[in-house]
Amino acid sequence: MARSAESFGQTIQFESKLLNRIVSYNVILPRDYRSSTTTRYPVLYLLHGIEGHYSDWISKTNVTDYAADYRLIVVTPEGNNGWYTDSITQPSEQYESYFLKELIPDVQKRYRTIETRFGRGVAGLSMGGYGALKLALKSPGTFIFAGSLSGALWPSWSARELDNLPVNIRDSLVNVFGPPESATRKANDVFALVRSVSPDRAARLPYFYLDCGTEDELLNTNQQFAALLREKKIPHEYRELPGTHNWSYWDQQVSEVLKIAAEHLRVPRPVRR
Repeated sequence: MARSAESFGQTIQFESKLLNRIVSYNVILPRDYRSSTTTRYPVLYLLHGIEGHYSDWISKTNVTDYAADYRLIVVTPEGNNGWYTDSITQPSEQYESYFLKELIPDVQKRYRTIETRFGRGVAGLSMGGYGALKLALKSPGTFIFAGSLSGALWPSWSARELDNLPVNIRDSLVNVFGPPESATRKANDVFALVRSVSPDRAARLPYFYLDCGTEDELLNTNQQFAALLREKKIPHEYRELPGTHNWSYWDQQVSEVLKIAAEHLRVPRPVRR
């Protein structure tokens, strides 16, 4: 039976010192969380896209119903337009550090989680897809799985390519990463991060899943990134499916993300009665 967000979900607020504000995140708990008082569960963090917020996944998809099939905790954090990266221009916009140093510890404090990389995955759509890939590449000891839906891999783009983007997206990129040749942009370029992976490190990275709609303007960039993963022999799965850059596509594919994440996370076995 599908469960409701009201019955099994919670909205949490906590004070982020790095962001200097109160931030929120939604939590979807496993069906048996309250009855199984000692079981620890893996966590999948789902990241939203540009101009989005922490509530998007629950309000715009059926992720709460899909998650009912799995013994894992789903957390949807607030990322604003921060690209899950520490901004070069705004000292209080430290979204990578906030995620790793404040959000994850807050979730672990409040819930019975598996506190190793085998109990932690991250995935997202568009900006959040970029964020998931980037966080997993930079912090491979933190995650065992990373997923990207329609990933917006723009931080690697040239100045001319950035000029062709909508103003709000271009401004958010410049605000976070600075000019195309900035050290922050280079340090957070997912293509550069993959190119720097040595053969002995490739097998120790998280498992990567990425997909993109065949009518999505970001298809070519995702194809290039998948080709680079193949070249570097990094374990991954890449899919192209009918669809474009919209919630209908992401609602369809988030169920696949949950399924694949559950295959790689250390999900507890059901108790036999």
